[in-house]
Amino acid sequence: MSRRTIRSARLITMDGHAEACRGRDLDDLRVIERGWIGIDGARIAAVGPGDPAGDWRSAPSLDARGRIAMPGFVDCHTHACWAGERYGEWGMKLAGRPYSDILASGGGILSTVRAVRASSRESLAQGLAQRLREMLALGTTTAEVKSGYGLSTHHELAMLGAIADAGAHSAMRVMPTFLGAHAIDPDEPEFISRTIRETIPAVAAQWPGVCADLYCERGAWELEDSLAYARAARSAGMPLRMHVDQFTDLGMVPHAIALGARTCDHLEVTGDDHLEALARSRTMGVALPGSPFCLDGPFMRARQFVDAGGALAIATNRNPGSSPVASMAFAVVLAVRRMGLTPAQALRAATWNAACALRVQDRCGALRPGMDADIALWPYRDERAVAFEVSGPPPDLVLARGALAACASATDAMALDLR
Repeated sequence: MSRRTIRSARLITMDGHAEACRGRDLDDLRVIERGWIGIDGARIAAVGPGDPAGDWRSAPSLDARGRIAMPGFVDCHTHACWAGERYGEWGMKLAGRPYSDILASGGGILSTVRAVRASSRESLAQGLAQRLREMLALGTTTAEVKSGYGLSTHHELAMLGAIADAGAHSAMRVMPTFLGAHAIDPDEPEFISRTIRETIPAVAAQWPGVCADLYCERGAWELEDSLAYARAARSAGMPLRMHVDQFTDLGMVPHAIALGARTCDHLEVTGDDHLEALARSRTMGVALPGSPFCLDGPFMRARQFVDAGGALAIATNRNPGSSPVASMAFAVVLAVRRMGLTPAQALRAATWNAACALRVQDRCGALRPGMDADIALWPYRDERAVAFEVSGPPPDLVLARGALAACASATDAMALDLR
């Protein structure tokens, strides 16, 4: 790919920070009112105000005509690798059954587990690849994808392999996470001890450095079992992430902080003391507004967390049951309308801070020279529209590591010499 530019854009750069933003810093989007981006191959080579300078003046150029250019969204929490469907479960919910009852009766996660176990690695990769294409078209250029629907050493390794396979053939940056503690296999009496004794070492051997996640919840992995899993994973060299306080506050947040977890995700029913302790810690909070929207539950008190100094990220939690949400823009809309964030806070939490949650802020999350050219050009001239429009239009153009991932206009594509 040759050198090319995007000019006459309103640039939402998200620049100026080395680590996740907290408090008032979340409102600072580092806007260039009218500027340009120079792209060299897969990387951003220059960002500046006004018109392209120097040799860049002769490069192929797309005239943004004042449209918004932002970093691609970073979806830092998804379960986008799955098989089967859960429409029947949705019908049960519409009839008034709570999700905890559906899970206890063998539905929910366990129904997806059965479908995943019946699928090949190849078919799992194909399904994920299609979902990644959908997410790219909606402006997401980096996504974390968890295992967790295998619940056995063999099937968890197959899921991680499928995630890697799909990522290798996608323009999107795909970050795998091992979610060995997702649900309890009712057909395996020694499931918890086997997961800790067998599955964690096997995953650590084949996927060194992969994050280990857990779902601490009543009816799933209770507190003491979650702690045993977390300590074993940390001893195996795995960074930690944790699903906590979605339906029940079991007291995991202080332990997550003490164990050095990178993130605590969900936090819908976290008590004030624990939420503020998390805000004061180095562990990030990840809001997943799609889940309470789909389950009619309480939303994380994200504004309280931010006001207390917390480092917040936003993600879709895309999954086949409790959050069938592919659009990070919709997650941003919900975070503003139902979690009390300002549009600027939500946009930074969905880009730069989400990249920090995945430890990839050296590659994505901002428009900065040296970063990968992950850029979304939106059909708006005011960035607040991305957080305001409910089910609004997708980006006009998406570049992922400099490659054309989605484009609504042949004219835009041709202008960047990406035919």
